[in-house]
Amino acid sequence: MEKLILLEKLEVNNLLNTRDGEIKFGEQIKLLSNVSNIYDAIKSLDVDYVIFGLPEDVGVFANLGNTGTYNAWNATIKVLLNIQSNPFTAANRVLILGHLDFTEELEQLTKLKQNDKKHLQSARKLVTEIDKHVTDLVCTIISAGKTPIAIGGGHNNAYGMIKGTSLGLKKPINAINFDAHTDFRNLEGRHSGNGFSYAYNEGFLKKYFIFGLHENYTSTPIFENLDTDKKLDYITYEDIEVKQKTSFKNALKRGKDHICKNEFGIEIDCDAIINIPSSAKTPSGFSVKKTRQFLHYFAKRKHVKYLHICEAAPTKKTANQVGKLITYLITDFIKAKNTKNE
Repeated sequence: MEKLILLEKLEVNNLLNTRDGEIKFGEQIKLLSNVSNIYDAIKSLDVDYVIFGLPEDVGVFANLGNTGTYNAWNATIKVLLNIQSNPFTAANRVLILGHLDFTEELEQLTKLKQNDKKHLQSARKLVTEIDKHVTDLVCTIISAGKTPIAIGGGHNNAYGMIKGTSLGLKKPINAINFDAHTDFRNLEGRHSGNGFSYAYNEGFLKKYFIFGLHENYTSTPIFENLDTDKKLDYITYEDIEVKQKTSFKNALKRGKDHICKNEFGIEIDCDAIINIPSSAKTPSGFSVKKTRQFLHYFAKRKHVKYLHICEAAPTKKTANQVGKLITYLITDFIKAKNTKNE
């Protein structure tokens, strides 16, 4: 756990904007004081959720994408700590762990060029190293009986989320991905475009569903693979929102039928949400309202094991709005999990 930087009480206090008559989320959350015996520390805490950040964009760079996803964690934590603590938000059930520190990898990235094949392979080797740390942390949280909520970074971290959960449970898991892309590209070295294909190939991912896939950005070989493998399924954004071949409600049910009978993780790629600053910002995507409805629908299922929100790339100008969006998604997940399981 040498990469783990704990969120400290002093930092929380510096970020809090307190008001008389109110109790803020950051005043009620749990924190850890040291990283030694972290499994025992997490297991012994009377919490349900463990939130942590992944401030990196190495995987995005390695996939020839636009960087900036390392900013999402800082943008989120500033907002999250300052929402209200009330019966809906359940702050006392939350441990905010901190973040994995990838500054060394990001520094190495500054020396690399995306248009150089050797440099690209170097970046992909860095992603493999990041995988190990994400996997280890997630496995620890799952083994301790808690639910991880990971924020920030590229979608390369889906691999670590899936593998870590699978190892913690000692069996393969399913995943549903709210995304414009499959991230099921070739096994050509790790990056943000093949986290699911690597997890599937290595036996950690059992069944996979892509919700809202964009037809314009999915290759023929990937469609052929999805159409021939019964463990893989998808529904396109166009079929739901443009051609209206199916309703949003029926699309949700189709995803549920494919993955919800066994343990699964929820992946939210901010590329799928209209006009959200991200590594592949889209002018045509789902509204925030439908994103939240999607998350609520799947988060209340009894077999859900984790939430991963990635690919947001806020600037200084958009940091507060992106932080608010991700905070809404985090609390939607917690609220849904606290309702009656279905």
